[in-house]
Amino acid sequence: MTVVEPHSLIPASTDRPGDDPIFTLHGMAVARAAAGEDILNATLGALVEADGGLAVMPSVHEALRRAPMERASAYAPISGPPAFLSAVERDIFEGHELEAKAVAVATPGGSGAIYNAITNFLEPGQKALTSSYYWSPYDILTGLSGRGLTTFNMFGEDGHLDLVDFERCLFELLESQGRALVIVNSPCHNPTGYSFNDAEWAGLTEIMARASELGPAVLLIDYAYAKFAPEGGPDWRKHIAKSLAKVPTLVAWTASKSFAQYGARVGALVAVHEDDEERLRMANAMGFTCRGTWSNCNHLGMLAVTDVLTDDTLRQGWDDDRARLVEMLDGRVQRFNEEAAKHDLNYPRYEGGFFVSVFSDDPEATAAHMRDAGVFVVPLQGAVRVGLCATPEDKIERLVEAIAAGVAAAKK
Repeated sequence: MTVVEPHSLIPASTDRPGDDPIFTLHGMAVARAAAGEDILNATLGALVEADGGLAVMPSVHEALRRAPMERASAYAPISGPPAFLSAVERDIFEGHELEAKAVAVATPGGSGAIYNAITNFLEPGQKALTSSYYWSPYDILTGLSGRGLTTFNMFGEDGHLDLVDFERCLFELLESQGRALVIVNSPCHNPTGYSFNDAEWAGLTEIMARASELGPAVLLIDYAYAKFAPEGGPDWRKHIAKSLAKVPTLVAWTASKSFAQYGARVGALVAVHEDDEERLRMANAMGFTCRGTWSNCNHLGMLAVTDVLTDDTLRQGWDDDRARLVEMLDGRVQRFNEEAAKHDLNYPRYEGGFFVSVFSDDPEATAAHMRDAGVFVVPLQGAVRVGLCATPEDKIERLVEAIAAGVAAAKK
């Protein structure tokens, strides 16, 4: 008789993957490059310089260097230093009336902010709603917390946000579970690079306001790439302000991209609500989640970010550092659009941001064909994600040619 030893892990944890699929692809690309191959690695979401080195901001490193050692080495307050939280709220709302209606807690990057939101605004077993193209960790963050994820069709036949399907899915979700948390990532959506226009923001918030008659409907804006948005874009805050009486709004803020500080893990979840008492309840709930999950965040990073956001000299240096990086990235976006047009690639409107997604009949086959040519991208459902953040401008022609060949090969 064979005795089968039970797993020490709980059943849900026995078949977890050992690494994130994106990091797995990145590891494959690094290994092949180390073996001497000419590899173009467009997998990870980190901005690199023209020479392939990681882009950094001297102003931020100056702030890190001058942070007092004793303060930086001490525990930070559980919900984050008040000066940090105020600086983040001001960075998001820039004097808009919504700033007076905001509360915040510190989180380890945008991932922590999204996790905090999921656990406080959905019951176990309920699902968040997001677009059909989405940052894959949304699935992990909802699943690990005992919630789930469902999607609406992101793009209509006209190439714009499919508000008709959004409305259908939102109303169905509210009718089935009594509340909704809607996650959107704009501007510079990951993975498509798409940014909502004024009409799309207006339509989305108006639909949510009507849907709130069926139950609590909360909007969560993933704000990770906002500082890389094209100039002159819509002011999403005016649409939030119009719907706020019916649609409480959360913002997942992170320093990872806007400060080029991926390793510092500095972020915040900001909640906006019309009612003072409800804001206090939100702040207490979000802070309680901090204590029960990661306790407190990187004090050095928060001190440095606060200094950059509040010191005029450092702030100007940060603006200048970021402007250079935005200009570099925008050059890649323009070059990609020019090269892609030559090959008639099909992809969403792309005006800025770290990523663009190119539609494919068979993304896995497309990505595999590209890997054979030494070019690494991330296959999605219906598209491949391309990290222009990690692709120097002089490599974009090769990148686009590889995508076009991969898409064509997938059709055969």
